[in-house]
Amino acid sequence: MSNAVTVWYDGKCPLCIREIAVMRRLDRRGAIDFIDATGIEEAACPVDRTLLLGRFHARENGRLLSGAAAFAAMWRAIPLLRPLGLLARLPGATWLIERLYRAFLKVRPRLQRLFGS
Repeated sequence: MSNAVTVWYDGKCPLCIREIAVMRRLDRRGAIDFIDATGIEEAACPVDRTLLLGRFHARENGRLLSGAAAFAAMWRAIPLLRPLGLLARLPGATWLIERLYRAFLKVRPRLQRLFGS
């Protein structure tokens, strides 16, 4: 049986690799399937690979999510972060998190260079 949450990440992004490493350590129950989107066949991607690598994606209980909604799904699957994921369901919370995430995406290339090997 597969996990209730699947997360696709960019395995070539230094920031993504670090973040996923933290999430794996926090996911002590193994509730999340973490998939490196750079290492799977195109046919196994739930959306176009370029889109998959350009934004954070997760599947929660069969529903494909991206951006803030995907982060909130991942957080809900990790007991320590679950309260944050539940707060994201409050009116306006996902909207705010999405705006913050979009701002992050604008500086992500510079941060990748800074944190790159």
